[in-house]
Amino acid sequence: MSLEGVSGRKRLGLIVNPIAGMGGAVGLKGTDGGEILMRAISMGAIPRSPLRVREAMKEMTDRSGRLEILTCPGDMGATESIRAGFRTEVLPVGSGSLTTAEDTMEAARRMERAGVDLILFAGGDGTARDISGVVGTRLPVLGIPSGVKIHSPVFGRNPSMAGRLADLYLFGSGVGLEEREVMDIDEDAFRGGSLKAGLYGYLLVPFERRFLQGGKSGGARTEAVELDGIVQEIASRLLPGDLYLVGPGSTTGALMRHLGCEFSLLGVDAMRGGRIEGADLSEEEILEMIIPGRTWLLLSVIGGQGFILGRGNLQISPRVLRAIGRNRIIIAATPSKLKALYGKALLVDTGDEDLDRDLCGYVRVITGLGEETLFRVER
Repeated sequence: MSLEGVSGRKRLGLIVNPIAGMGGAVGLKGTDGGEILMRAISMGAIPRSPLRVREAMKEMTDRSGRLEILTCPGDMGATESIRAGFRTEVLPVGSGSLTTAEDTMEAARRMERAGVDLILFAGGDGTARDISGVVGTRLPVLGIPSGVKIHSPVFGRNPSMAGRLADLYLFGSGVGLEEREVMDIDEDAFRGGSLKAGLYGYLLVPFERRFLQGGKSGGARTEAVELDGIVQEIASRLLPGDLYLVGPGSTTGALMRHLGCEFSLLGVDAMRGGRIEGADLSEEEILEMIIPGRTWLLLSVIGGQGFILGRGNLQISPRVLRAIGRNRIIIAATPSKLKALYGKALLVDTGDEDLDRDLCGYVRVITGLGEETLFRVER
């Protein structure tokens, strides 16, 4: 049944990239391209976007009588829309067994022509880039973070907040719109340990700062000096027999260089006794290496965003975190990086709401030699 002509309702376009984020847990840093997708599936990767959409849609279920959803078949949106009880119209787009960037772009074109009030999409930077290339800033768009690469500030902080912001924009008042950058990186270079990001356009995003993630910022020159003290402090705390899982980032990379260990920079590595025991590990490889009661997780902070979990380190899954334990997580960040958050909290978005709540609260962050600060963690 067509939704056109039904009065008194808001119209939401829903686009789901069902393969977004599948490569993260198995250490592939993305799923752009059919060959990489097949490799991710062969390694046991499972879709995460549908569950992320479900979490976002929970925030709008009270609007089922006032909200119509224009979406794509099956896992590209219809399954979750119908499951949530919304009046749903399905576009003849993306009906094949494997969806493509062209499916995403065609769906966005049709939604713009249909006059939807907002496009809500689930994916990563690549999906944002595809939609931006079609609708530009002519139509409000908001992302549910589901990919491995999420540098663009067009996403909710987590799926629940994306749903809440979409609901507030459609049915509340006072929510303005802001043009925000769409960033993406070269996945092949990323897998090779090199981060090459570029600006590919802008999207017009409902703007309410508390619900949105920030854009990733680069390190300042002063951080090189600040890093030295952090590295010395962490090195002084290492226990010879314990296993240390080292997350991606420049801060953790500086430690590995100081110890003379090879490291992947953009992956998750394992180190013990000052020697590397595994590089660029997948979730399953990490789980096999964990020593109960003697494994630590070392994390850094994404500059400008504040995320410590759920962005670029999906290998550190809820199963991994529960096996390690909350009290064995070490967080390090330079004072300038924390200052650049302008009082915002550190963020977690593991995909497990209960675990995210358990991780919230105040944590100690190593900021220099003999220096720590208390910082709040939120979801």
